[in-house]
Amino acid sequence: MTITLDATSRSGPAAGSLAALFSPNAVAIIGASDDTRKYGNWIAVQALKGDRPVHLVNRTRATVLGRAAVRSAVSVGSPIDLAVIAVPAAGFEEAVDDALAAGARAIVGISAGLGEAGEEGRRLEERITAKVRAAGARMLGPNCLGVLDHGSGLTLASNEFPVGSIGVISQSGNMALELATLLVDHGLGVSRFASLGNQADLDAADLIEAYAGHEGTAAIAVYCEDFHDGRRFARAAERAAEAGKPVVLLTVGATDASVRNAKSHTGAMVSSGIVVDAACRAAGIEQVSSPAQMAHLLQALVRSRVPRGSRTAVFADGGGQASVASDCAAAQGLEVAEFPAELQAAVAAELPATAAVSNPVDVAGGGEQDIMCFPRVLEQLTASPAVDATLMSGYFGGYGSYGPELAAREIEAARAMAASTAACGGTVVVQTMNWQSAGADALREGGVPVYRGIEEAAWVLGRLARRQAEPATGIPLLPAAATPVRDTGYYPSRALLAGAGIPFIPAAEVSTEEELLGAAAGLSYPLVLKALGDDHKSDRGGVILNIADEPGLLTAWRDVTARLAPPACSVEQMADLSGAVELLVGIRRDPRFGPIVLVGLGGVFAEILRDVRCALGPVSVPQARDLLLSLRGAALLTGARGRAPVDLDAAADVVARLSELAAAHPEIAEIECNPVAAMPGGALALDARIVLG
Repeated sequence: MTITLDATSRSGPAAGSLAALFSPNAVAIIGASDDTRKYGNWIAVQALKGDRPVHLVNRTRATVLGRAAVRSAVSVGSPIDLAVIAVPAAGFEEAVDDALAAGARAIVGISAGLGEAGEEGRRLEERITAKVRAAGARMLGPNCLGVLDHGSGLTLASNEFPVGSIGVISQSGNMALELATLLVDHGLGVSRFASLGNQADLDAADLIEAYAGHEGTAAIAVYCEDFHDGRRFARAAERAAEAGKPVVLLTVGATDASVRNAKSHTGAMVSSGIVVDAACRAAGIEQVSSPAQMAHLLQALVRSRVPRGSRTAVFADGGGQASVASDCAAAQGLEVAEFPAELQAAVAAELPATAAVSNPVDVAGGGEQDIMCFPRVLEQLTASPAVDATLMSGYFGGYGSYGPELAAREIEAARAMAASTAACGGTVVVQTMNWQSAGADALREGGVPVYRGIEEAAWVLGRLARRQAEPATGIPLLPAAATPVRDTGYYPSRALLAGAGIPFIPAAEVSTEEELLGAAAGLSYPLVLKALGDDHKSDRGGVILNIADEPGLLTAWRDVTARLAPPACSVEQMADLSGAVELLVGIRRDPRFGPIVLVGLGGVFAEILRDVRCALGPVSVPQARDLLLSLRGAALLTGARGRAPVDLDAAADVVARLSELAAAHPEIAEIECNPVAAMPGGALALDARIVLG
């Protein structure tokens, strides 16, 4: 099918035109070499393994790798769809000009030392990219490892990759190579591979869109350090998931050390971990923290299915493994509950009298007596309405070592287990110490994921269950931009937020004692006095609470003005905060992902408690409510230890309105209400702050 770019894409031909990159009619290797230390040699060697025309271009040699070479792509004299350029940075622009003149519609830039090497290299890279786009072509890289498509027989990468159904997109060559070796352990391989490099033209979103329409790709693995337009990346992943191609993401930026490495590696601007997590939850992207986790989860995504819920049957052929598997499942949030009586009876009918059948199930030697008890019991479990998923653990796959007859029966049992799982539409994940056996291979071939360790198997099953429990919320659309904000003072900010429907306590701005007393006459005591012009006024004694009367107000005024000399003060009614929970509600505009909604517990203590959650903005009231309930301390909102629950809908309404306001003002870098008092009878914003970008 045709995949078109999102409306926010950078200018250039549509990603749907990437046939020239993945299935070219003819290829030119510019910089082809006999020197086995150079990429031009490695790429040429791989390219010549295919059956499409490959033209070797070398300015100084008449032959390369024993084949005739030409001095330029133009001199080939026949159409070239794709040019791979592996020359020093100083000659890259000339090589691109040559490729475009020869009619190339796609370019793979292996050459390094461009945009990642400093300002001069960045300007050169931008100039070259503009030429490529003006010619109606697309460019992968530069500073990349190459491209591969096993379906079209294209092998233009420095290394070989195993054949399979995983589409790999990586900003690191070594990460892609490590993932490929891990996929082999699971009996998986690669359908397509594209090395992102500097993403001067084609970026991760473009490639995800192209992979989403690729028949040979079942799931997409992405290692990315810089997302460019993060929302477009998330939308591309969302569409890929809708097309049945889930995206698994490995990125960096959770620690200062990884950020430093990313900047030195490819000049990437790394989005913070909490922002990327919010984007993943919105788009249904599965985020992992290592190549091993990526391989584990990919196996489950392409072989298994999302369970109906978290009710898990643990099925083992050893008491110890049954117990350990149960603990591992529970640690992943899976429910290992006792089976109903009718299911226990059905399982018991298939096993020796000594077997445990209440959950976990322990066959108690039944495997040696009758290997076919495994498929019979598994069918009872997967067909039961009381079971959403089955975690199997133990020795299966090793029984065949006891003799050829049992070996054949074990493979038969494995095939029967896979068939009944498919027929029942069940979710089964298997861990066995004999993970590299004929029986394990038969399970994998039948669509049942198999793992070496119980921790990995339970973790994967927990991730599958989470896909059902926490479905993607979707990528919110941004509204048309409103009239830009110019004045970000405290009272202009309050007025802007109040105009958006966010409730505030009555207040007035004052600059003199006369104004102070006049404003106080229209308010009800007790009052609050705030020094304006200081974002951390509470830390410096600039907020005086619970002022009971006019003498106390004057005392507070004279103290604050003498110590802090603020340009003005705000005098406000003291809100009745009995039963209130203080919240931090804010929006930050991320350079990659746009407005990010943040909610947290603690008000002024939010930075200490660090109980915060984020989402892509704007959010609806129901989404804001879910965000608040996802806080670790959400019990404070719902009525912990006899407290009255707060008006959660009113608090969520503040979050939603603030997010809508921020989304309509791209000039705002930060907007914050801290604290917001969530009370049993409503919610009030007690402070406001706006920072322009």
